[in-house]
Amino acid sequence: MSATHFRHPYRFALPLATLTIAVLALGSAELTAQTTSASGAGAAEVPYPRWQVGSSMFMAMNALPDPPKFVQFNVGYRVTNRDVVSLEAITWTYERPLGIPWGPSFDDKLENYPGDVRSVGVGVAYQRFLWRGAYAAAHALPLLQQYRDPAGREIQKGFQLFTTLRAGYHVPLFRKRWFIEPSIAMTAWPVNTNVPDTFAARDRKWSKYFLAEPGLHFGMRF
Repeated sequence: MSATHFRHPYRFALPLATLTIAVLALGSAELTAQTTSASGAGAAEVPYPRWQVGSSMFMAMNALPDPPKFVQFNVGYRVTNRDVVSLEAITWTYERPLGIPWGPSFDDKLENYPGDVRSVGVGVAYQRFLWRGAYAAAHALPLLQQYRDPAGREIQKGFQLFTTLRAGYHVPLFRKRWFIEPSIAMTAWPVNTNVPDTFAARDRKWSKYFLAEPGLHFGMRF
């Protein structure tokens, strides 16, 4: 989940891009230092700790005047040097169909639902490192959906299966204890049940997937 599903995501585009570039530069410098150190006599590569916890930097968008109330918490275990499995607890609120693509309609308030949707769920993720820090990942997130009217009153509840295919780059920091992971993803929600008719009418105008969704995750290993 990322900023593309929140209202007015462009406000954080420049700060997040600047932060990503800065951390990537820091990570590159540290990797260079580690490589130089490892080339010395008797030097050994710093091993990866097995456990990790993390989240998404898009939680910073909760500081906006109209916050998405987005919260994410991940707990993962590095099974091998190339494989990581994780549990992800996520909740957020959105006011428009998730399938609206980049373009003129992306942030058009006329596409908003007659209310909003509050989602909460716990899912699983599998991450495979392909070459150095480059990785691919698959996520499956079952969500309980609460559909609400403009006054915030519950209309009904539903269920959604939110899936993600992600490609990104893992940047280790501070002797591999911290990391940041900029990424790009395709998301889809093949299961979406008990949607109110007024909400479903808006959904039918758009696809059940979203291409080129940016991600910016961070975490700590121990």
